Amino acid sequence: MTPALTSRPGHLMAAEIGEQPAIWRSLLAHGGDAGIDAAAEMIRARRPRAVLFVARGTSDHAALYAKYLVEIRHGLPAGLVSPSTMTAYGARPDLRDVLMIGVSQSGGSPDLVRSLAVAGEQGALTVAVTNDVSSALAQTAHAHVDVLAGPERSVAATKSYTAQLLALYLLLEEVRGVDGRAAAAPLPDLGDALLARRGEITALAQRYRFAQRMLTTARGYSYPTAREAALKLMETSYVSAQAFSGADLLHGPLALVDPQVPVLAVVASGVGGAAMRDVLPRLAERSADVCCVGHPAAVAGAACGFTLPDGAPEELSPLLEILPFQLLALDVAVGRGGDPDAPRGLSKVTETL
Repeated sequence: MTPALTSRPGHLMAAEIGEQPAIWRSLLAHGGDAGIDAAAEMIRARRPRAVLFVARGTSDHAALYAKYLVEIRHGLPAGLVSPSTMTAYGARPDLRDVLMIGVSQSGGSPDLVRSLAVAGEQGALTVAVTNDVSSALAQTAHAHVDVLAGPERSVAATKSYTAQLLALYLLLEEVRGVDGRAAAAPLPDLGDALLARRGEITALAQRYRFAQRMLTTARGYSYPTAREAALKLMETSYVSAQAFSGADLLHGPLALVDPQVPVLAVVASGVGGAAMRDVLPRLAERSADVCCVGHPAAVAGAACGFTLPDGAPEELSPLLEILPFQLLALDVAVGRGGDPDAPRGLSKVTETL
């Protein structure tokens, strides 16, 4: 990379956003070597009756995505653990017949490591999904899945997030005895095509350059996308962004909506997108500035938007949906004179106790 490029604000984040389709190709080709096959075999042998996830930050949104996969495709109850119950409060729940999956980019946060250790002591089968095979979380778990994202230097996680999504999808499909690579095979090319439309996102970033508050919303598999989009905007651009399920938005939070608060809505094809049909008209009633990422019909009915390419099933759409939001967060941050590679008060590894 030339000195001119490496001195530009956000150059690390931009580069890592662009690496994602290549990382997906690597996972599809080498996922078995990364621990997916071994972990899936161990899970099938134990036949858990429930699945718990423990994660923080961006990884928490990957875990939320996997929760949808478990509940919908496996028919098992699934939940997100509050680490403090086991670390700060010393709870020791009975976790026999439970699978606990720890999801972390670095695998280094002490509360996640301790939660997975306690889960193992209490009878759970534990699996770590990280970007570092030598991490404490990987060493604590019974099995480890490497997301193969490579070193991530930008503080804002991008490539590790979508690598986690794909690794979790492939793992959970393998547990069902399904080779998820076939359904996921189109993703890298679709991602390349989507990232080639960078200019569309730059134009949207100009529209929202001075926004102080935003709302993000979606349903189903896309809800984690709305959560992650809000986080990216907060940590890079310092926008006060709140994420809501489309169903929850129609309750009390709808009162927040007015023409000065842009709403970023994810309306992909499938059941989750169809569930947003009642949401968009209610936003229109409040003269909301709605930016829609999703299928063409939904985008056409919004104030502005970004169409997603066809070719991915609903459960894999989140890998594509988040790309324009990552670019939007990058461009809004740079447009405001900031550097998303060095957001104030943050570091790459956050160690919570």
